[in-house]
Amino acid sequence: MNHVSVAGITLSPLIIGTGDLSRMNGTWALDEFVEAGGTTIDMAYQYTNSEEIIGRWMQEKGNRSELVLLSKCAHPLKGDPTPRVTPEAITHDLLISLERLNTDYIDLYALHRDNEAVPVEALIDTLNEHLAAGRIRALGASNWSWQRIQAANDYAAANSLQGFSFNSPNLSLAVALEARWPGCVSADAATVQWHEANRMPLLSWSAQAGGFFSGAFSPEDTSNEEMVRVYYSEPNWERYRRAVQLAEEKGVSPTQIALYFVLHRPFPTAAIIGPRTSDELAQSFAVLDITISDHDLQWLNLEREERA
Repeated sequence: MNHVSVAGITLSPLIIGTGDLSRMNGTWALDEFVEAGGTTIDMAYQYTNSEEIIGRWMQEKGNRSELVLLSKCAHPLKGDPTPRVTPEAITHDLLISLERLNTDYIDLYALHRDNEAVPVEALIDTLNEHLAAGRIRALGASNWSWQRIQAANDYAAANSLQGFSFNSPNLSLAVALEARWPGCVSADAATVQWHEANRMPLLSWSAQAGGFFSGAFSPEDTSNEEMVRVYYSEPNWERYRRAVQLAEEKGVSPTQIALYFVLHRPFPTAAIIGPRTSDELAQSFAVLDITISDHDLQWLNLEREERA
């Protein structure tokens, strides 16, 4: 299993997402994820009840020290689109998350959204105060542009502070045509080039493009408005067709091919997964045993027209 390192903290390449944990009939997914070798759990102040469930589960298992917790803050409140990217929201959300999780620290802490009207200086200052207090171990951004991350890190470097050590946008084989949800950011070509240059780890949410490669969708079926709006394009359907061909040759599914693609970029990556069944979880971990050549990955992503 290839692991990713963020500020000296070792992550598993697959990260389990817990946005739907309160609707998943218990903590079986957490149990099976850990049994399969996973260590890293993604959560957020905004995810209803998830942090409390995880806190109780860790207490029952006594496994806090074996896990890497990734949580996020400063998301708009439900029903209120007003941005909350402020020092006050960071502190408010962090202290409540720590209480819910029944832990003294969160390993990886990210700003869940951005508000470009807010200067990065105050945000970095506040996050570093919590670092110094031992409440968090590493800083990250979720749904920030690479330019804003760079500006924050330039300020941190100039003032002997810790900047962002990881980025968590959407990255998938299917290229998002627009934001899936308000305030979301997908890694475009410029973002990918930036990561290639600086080697900052990218922790991708919706790494499997919301099921685009599952076979549940087709160009003729436009019933799912969100999928049509975000992913329906001829280049993405060509990526799908190539994923199907490669999957047949490898004896796996197109969804597994798409996940492999995210895990094998020219810079460190990990993928947040949201299994709904034990089989889906097992299929995700099986991707770690697949081998695909760089040439075929380039062909898969339309960077080459012909295969070797």
